[in-house]
Amino acid sequence: MQAGKAALRRPQALKPGAGVSVIAPASFAQAERVEQGVAALRTLGYAPRLGANARARGPIYFAGAAKQRLEDLHAAFADDATGAVMCLRGGYGSNYLLGGIDLRSIEERPKIFFAYSDLTGVQLRLLDELGLPAFHGPMVAADFYREDGVHLASFRAATSGETFSLGAAEGLRALAPGVARGTLYGGCLSILVSLLGTPWEPRTEGKLLFLEDVGAKPYQVDRMLWQLRTAGKLRDVRGIIFGEMLNCASADAAPALLDKAILNALDGFEGPVAIGLRSGHVSRQNVTLTFGVEAELRAGEQTRLDVLEPAVR
Repeated sequence: MQAGKAALRRPQALKPGAGVSVIAPASFAQAERVEQGVAALRTLGYAPRLGANARARGPIYFAGAAKQRLEDLHAAFADDATGAVMCLRGGYGSNYLLGGIDLRSIEERPKIFFAYSDLTGVQLRLLDELGLPAFHGPMVAADFYREDGVHLASFRAATSGETFSLGAAEGLRALAPGVARGTLYGGCLSILVSLLGTPWEPRTEGKLLFLEDVGAKPYQVDRMLWQLRTAGKLRDVRGIIFGEMLNCASADAAPALLDKAILNALDGFEGPVAIGLRSGHVSRQNVTLTFGVEAELRAGEQTRLDVLEPAVR
């Protein structure tokens, strides 16, 4: 059962020189990428520091036991010297943290929280239950380590409290024309589907829904959209924006197959639909999106997503 929408709890804007707590709530990262990503944050003028367990490797593919990863998450939000909490990477494992998150401690010290991929569930729980905006954007050992891994314009706008617009330069194009306005919301498509039937089902009503994934074949994307739709999660959605959908084309099929599969799965959906926005799993320049704030999608000859209000104060 879904509760009412939590009032938006905007964290402080990220100031030059601010401390950044870097944690690994899911899978472990390659040591070289960790160092390069941390160095890139320093070059941008921030003061990154790794969580106590951020370098843990194992058990199996996890970055430490669930208890260790949860301790780092709580410690990062409790640190008064921290202006933003950033994840090293996604992978798998943050679902084991969902039931143990101390919402009250995070509510007392709201902070910018950057993640995507497997962390979608954690971000949406904090948004849905606390009103903490989700910063769906670059992670330290997934994007910041790369020379062209971060879309700096949206990163700086989102963390400083400016409104901003995204369009063709960020990969966006129309699949179904129209105009829609609503609360920006979403994340990794496969994670949203995995949350169905749990206490943390996505709350999609009245939203502009952003969906992205990596390595899913067109029929798998179709199937996940069918599941969301059958579960009633697309019923009151105003419009849908898909990400770059990196490596989601079938090797032996025409490139347009993914577009056709999406439109087939959304047959009868009345809102605008766009695709290609580079946020999350991307080939380059990961765009920051702020879930929880008002936005407007205009899909047509010049497709544009306007983020209409700040996520920080």
